[in-house]
Amino acid sequence: MRAGRAAVALLFVGVLGGCAGAPAPEASGGATASAAPVSVDNCGTSVTVGAPPARLVTLNQGATEVALALGLQSRMAGTAYLDDAVPEKWKAAYDSVPVLSEKYPTKEKLLAARPDFLYASYASAFTDKVAGTREELQGQGLPSYVSPFGCSDKSKVAPTTWQSVWGELNDVAKVFGVQDRATAIQRQQEQQLAQFTATAAGKDLKVLWFDSNTKTPFVGAGHGGPQLVLDAVGARNVFADLPGGWQNVSWEKVVAADPDAVVLADASWDTAQSKIDYLEKDPVLSKLGAVQRKAFVVVPFSESTPGVLLADGAAKVSAGLGQLHPAS
Repeated sequence: MRAGRAAVALLFVGVLGGCAGAPAPEASGGATASAAPVSVDNCGTSVTVGAPPARLVTLNQGATEVALALGLQSRMAGTAYLDDAVPEKWKAAYDSVPVLSEKYPTKEKLLAARPDFLYASYASAFTDKVAGTREELQGQGLPSYVSPFGCSDKSKVAPTTWQSVWGELNDVAKVFGVQDRATAIQRQQEQQLAQFTATAAGKDLKVLWFDSNTKTPFVGAGHGGPQLVLDAVGARNVFADLPGGWQNVSWEKVVAADPDAVVLADASWDTAQSKIDYLEKDPVLSKLGAVQRKAFVVVPFSESTPGVLLADGAAKVSAGLGQLHPAS
């Protein structure tokens, strides 16, 4: 899924040991709670299961990784739609789950997997072209859950906070009867974030978070995953004053901001290397100090969006920025 790296001196630092790890699942993959009805509120909809689901299908990478972090692979009937590579720590578990489609599966292929629960990161999974609406699915006895950051009703979208990240994790753990695993992950990430904050590797650094699109750059704004990460490491987001999680800006504004470092999202559909190549070849952007110093930190796209891997993204950014200084 990943493009090869050219020989440039990237400040691409491995994730700190075991971020967002989870207790090993029991051999049976069974629930740790009694099979009593469980309900959670999700995007204004009550999701109820009579017993922990046994044939989960996940429809986006973020949802898949929450399931793997909770050790649910033996209860997964299928998965779909990766943005980048699944982390090594979950690769064996992921490889044990049938992949239904490179992107969204057809409704026929999805139903052929005989799911008893659907989980997606984005509302786009619940349309007539994919799974069908959540209301239709519920009428057919098939419960579903969408990330609180991906609600179709924007008024129901969760605020972008670490508490909301852990709220999603705990909702899914409650449905599947594995609350102890979610608690362990949250505690571990809380300790890691406290360490990043104390280290403040990004102190005095102005950072551009470059997600995609070289024509009109799509950047991390003031209320999304990138902002959470940059706040955690003490760096200043050059576009923190923009609303929402992501915004399109002009290259003129990037030049005016003159960032000390550039964090680049690496996705199968827009690699970090392709963005680096563009920055280094452009006659104006190549003169930016951050580009001339190759002050790049690469983060997988899945570690830049609010979810169970966002703490891993913070680890990479903390380690990468720790090697930089405005005067370097």
